[in-house]
Parts: sequence; C-alpha cells; structure tokens
Amino acid sequence: MSKITRRTLLAGASIGLMTPRAWAQAPSEVKVGLLVPVSGLYARPGLVMRHGAEMAVDHINAQGGVKSLGGAKLKLVVLDSGDTTEKAKNAAQRMVAQEPDLVAASGAYLSSFTLAVTEVTERANLPVLTLSYSDLITDRGFKYVFQTSATAGSQAKQALPQIVKLAEAASGKKPKTVAIVTDNTGASVASAKSMREGLLAENGLQLIVDETFTPPLADATSLVQKVRAAKPDLLFFLPTVISDAKLLLEKMNEFGLGQGKIPTISFGIAIAEPDMLQTVSPELLQGVLTCVASWGAKGHETLIAELKSRYKEPWMTQNAISTYGDMWIIKDALEKAGKADRVSVAEALRSMDGGPSKYYPLGEIKFDEKGRRVGAGMTIVQWQSGVPVTVFPPQLALAQPFWPKI
Repeated sequence: MSKITRRTLLAGASIGLMTPRAWAQAPSEVKVGLLVPVSGLYARPGLVMRHGAEMAVDHINAQGGVKSLGGAKLKLVVLDSGDTTEKAKNAAQRMVAQEPDLVAASGAYLSSFTLAVTEVTERANLPVLTLSYSDLITDRGFKYVFQTSATAGSQAKQALPQIVKLAEAASGKKPKTVAIVTDNTGASVASAKSMREGLLAENGLQLIVDETFTPPLADATSLVQKVRAAKPDLLFFLPTVISDAKLLLEKMNEFGLGQGKIPTISFGIAIAEPDMLQTVSPELLQGVLTCVASWGAKGHETLIAELKSRYKEPWMTQNAISTYGDMWIIKDALEKAGKADRVSVAEALRSMDGGPSKYYPLGEIKFDEKGRRVGAGMTIVQWQSGVPVTVFPPQLALAQPFWPKI
C-alpha cells in the first residue's frame, strides 16, 4: 500500500507542478484585434467589417475555440482607425500600447490607412491581415503584414481582359478607347497606375481621358464634361467614397451619359455598398460593374442569410466576407502555433498552406515572401435590378453578366 501511495503522491505532485505551466500555455481566451473606421467618413464599411469579424469569432467559439490551446475562445478587440491616415496611425499606436497580449489583427480598410497602421504594427511584431489592395503594402519588405486580397495591380491585370471579352461578346466590336476618373487614395492610384503603365496597351486600349481628384468631391461637373467630350468606349470609374460616386453618377446622368450610355467599370467596393441605394436610384446603377478582391458568392449562401438576419445587411460585401475569413485564418495559425504568441502566429502564417480558402476567390491560403496570398483571384460584381451580384469567375457567379445597352 505504501508503495502505491508513494506512486500516487508522485503522480499527483507531477500533475500539480505541470498545471500552472499548462494553464499559461492554454489561456481561456485569446485576443485578436480589428482596427477599422467606426467613426467619420468611412464608419459604414468599418461597421460591416466588424459584423464579419463578430460572426466569425462567434462561429469559431461555438465550434470549440482554439483546440490546440485547450479550447481557448477568441476575444475580439475593436479599435477605431477614424477617417484620416493620422488617426489610423494613432489608433495603431494605442493598440500596441494598450493591448500587449493581442496575437494578431485585421484591418484597416483604406490602403492609405493600412500603410500607416502597419508601420506601427511591424515594429511591434504584430501580424496584420488586410483586405486593402495597394501593392505598396507588401512591397516594403515587412514580415508581419499578410495581404489576403489580390493587389490592385493584380486585380486590374486579371479583370481587364475579361472586361474586354465581355464588351466584345455583347456589342460585336472590341472597345478601343478608355477614360479613367479616379480619386487619389492608395488602391485607386495603384489600379490606375497599372492600367496606365502598359496594361491598357496590352489589351489594345488607348487612354484618352485621365483625371484624378481628392475626396470628398465638391463638384463633378468638369470631370464629367471631359468624359462627355471624349466619348470613350469604356469608363474606368474609381471613387472610394460613396458621396463621390453619387455625384459622378448623377452628373453623368444629367449630361446624358448615365444608365448605360457609357459602359462603366469600377474597382473596389464603394460603388456596390448598400448605402448607394439611399442616395442613388437603381436605374442609375443598373449594369455598372466593379472589380473587387472578394464578394458574397456561390458557397456563401448560409453566411449571407445570417448577415441579413442578424445585422439587416441586404448583401455580403467584401468587407464582411474577407474579415470573416481573416478570423478563421488567425484561428488556423493559432492551432498550428500551439501558443498565444504573436511571433509564433506570424511564423505559422508564413508557413501556412491550405486554410479556409472558401472565403476567398481562388487559390489556397498560402503567402509568398512578401506576404501576398498566392494565387489570389478576384471577382467581378454587377448591379442588376438594384442588387450587386457576383458574375465572375463562373464557378462563384450568382448571376450571368450583361453589357449595358449603348
């Protein structure tokens, strides 16, 4: 008996000695950050990003949390990036100072905000996943930035041949001339830059109007007059702010260019935000195409339904689906890392090959040496009967595309 008792005591002592260490390695919760605009000009898209993150965290926790950490639950910490680059940078500084136990974060909507934020988070070794498009984000040699979206340059390169094919198939002739009207935010600049510097020429297109403005736009008259005078076959229309898109579309209609008179193609989600319908009629939007990194698509029907029911959102934009996916990527990285440590999570992200790719168009969840998602595809969305629906690629499409009647 005494021998058994000693063994029992030794075993109990061993368990007792290991318990504090095991508890330290497997916390009851793990903090993940979401740095997005929840005030100011961009508060609406920031709110939708929060919706996507909240849904994902709830789903992850309901399915058992992070299993390699003993079922630790994710805790979402939301910080306001505001509506200027300076506010975004200040918010990032507060985030790394006030939340030292964050293991990763997602953000920060506009590329210009993300560029500023990641200057701060890089120094803190905090991995950040971003849906922002600018090629510059992952051209700086940073090790803690992971771009889940196809870059702006890549999106333009993927989308332009499809746009040309669609135009030719629908109208019987290949478009030859192009106008670009863009704001000067990071993603828009990157999209326009790639088109100017060879992409248009590669697709047999001539740039005949090239106009850049600073948001918010006070008056769209002079911009639209130039487009009307030039009569391009295609208009690449790159506003980031909904109010700017509204002004431009209304002025185009006033000058006889609206409702499909000139095929209009955008990049980014501003033109397809639900708030567009609060200020612009569905008739003015009908047929407008936009090229985005991700959108609610085939395979996301259950998530789209939950977003509608829970948050009264009429459709699932990139802001919701990409941020939803980001939380799952962080969860997968934590499973692989086996500890709630930001450097370990970053290393797990760098070596990830697989992951929740169904929340992103094409490709697996794998990052190259720059932090860009390998094989990142894009989607083309079109306004049809008051709803922007995915029309490309075919395997994700919820509707067939059509070309506006000219």
